[in-house]
Amino acid sequence: MTQRVAVIGAGPSGLAQLRAFQSAAAKGDAIPEVVCFEKQSNWGGLWNYTWRTGVDEYGEPVHGSMYRYLWSNGPKEGLEFADYSFEEHFGKQIASYPPRAVMFDYIEGRVNKAEVRDWIRFSSVVRNVVYDAEGDNFTVTVHDQVNDRVYSEVFDWVVVASGHFSTPNMPEYPGFERFNGRIVHAHDFRDARAFKGQDVLLIGTSYSAEDIGSQCWKYGCKSITVSYRTAPMGFDWPENWREVPILSHVTEDTAHFSDGTSKRVDAIILCTGYKHYFPFLPDDLRLKTKNRLAAADLYRGVVYVHNPKLLYLGMQDQWFTFNMFDAQAWYARDIIMDRIAIPADKQELMADVAEREAREDAGTDNKYAIYYQGDYVKELIALTDYPDFDVDGACEAFLEWKHHKAENIMGFRDNSYRSVITGTMAPKHHTPWKDALDDSMEAYLQN
Repeated sequence: MTQRVAVIGAGPSGLAQLRAFQSAAAKGDAIPEVVCFEKQSNWGGLWNYTWRTGVDEYGEPVHGSMYRYLWSNGPKEGLEFADYSFEEHFGKQIASYPPRAVMFDYIEGRVNKAEVRDWIRFSSVVRNVVYDAEGDNFTVTVHDQVNDRVYSEVFDWVVVASGHFSTPNMPEYPGFERFNGRIVHAHDFRDARAFKGQDVLLIGTSYSAEDIGSQCWKYGCKSITVSYRTAPMGFDWPENWREVPILSHVTEDTAHFSDGTSKRVDAIILCTGYKHYFPFLPDDLRLKTKNRLAAADLYRGVVYVHNPKLLYLGMQDQWFTFNMFDAQAWYARDIIMDRIAIPADKQELMADVAEREAREDAGTDNKYAIYYQGDYVKELIALTDYPDFDVDGACEAFLEWKHHKAENIMGFRDNSYRSVITGTMAPKHHTPWKDALDDSMEAYLQN
């Protein structure tokens, strides 16, 4: 009997899983029946931009955290698909920091070529997953939003690829309830132009704080204040940008900080991260982990140690993204297709997790973390037929990126790197990032 695989999510991780199975089918191998459930009406996950915040047209929480003017905040040379280069897609090499429309087009190009769209049921929200030990299978309950129909189907394997950057971590500070301005989480930030001429306060020092603040600066906000808990980001920010210790409280129009200083602000943006959140999974199947490189309870970062027929993709904190998701998806595929055997001893699975956590904890800097994850990608690639690529070269691109950010935080996107897939050097973009107010694909790709 043909096995059935449920893939939850059609973002970069879920699409990687579909591409992995399609690549095996293209070689003439018999593959299981694969059904992907996507809650949005289109694929792309977080790269599927929507103007909506709060809830979608069906009343479901909006998945996407994408904003209108986002550009890649890391070099594309670190995330390029090993089996589908930017040059293959665009017919030429492009600059190293594409805006979201360009990135979405690239992601979509590969899966269009693979012809896997028919494997996806869109506007389909997974409500519940239950494992039956006797039958050694899962019952997946799904809400078909278009037809407003709830149904259940049985699968032999479940791959959770729903991401972990869509459910915001929402802190509370004294005075929020009486603040006269706007308070919004980064998840619901959509357009930097909405803050033009305003004094903006950002809470947090994550990549989202760095980039959302830069976007607001680029599109004309009056000032940026960043409130940090442990340490400032420490970049050489523009004159109208400052970093201050953690927020203590706010009044109607003023933010007060733990060092006794204060600042009148018009808006507060919470760049306070996201939660691993799986409301469709019961306790015995639900991954509970911090956002770290060695995710808890996942053998080789993929196999759920408490039920090895449940696989998770893309749950780690990330330097590598698309190509790491690919490496995981190819590995998951080969487990499902019985090409790779998983140890039967649960203690052995858990020991693998503990060893990975200990190695991560031994790290002291970004270089260690980058190469830690690079070694993880190489480990998975060595186990499958995913095309090999220069992972160390990608690590070096990340290190160059970190150096360029320290050198010029508002100009780092003007640098170029060499593709680790084709060996071609990216051209310099025709317009400095700070001046490229039109970031459409047409404007970006013009000569």
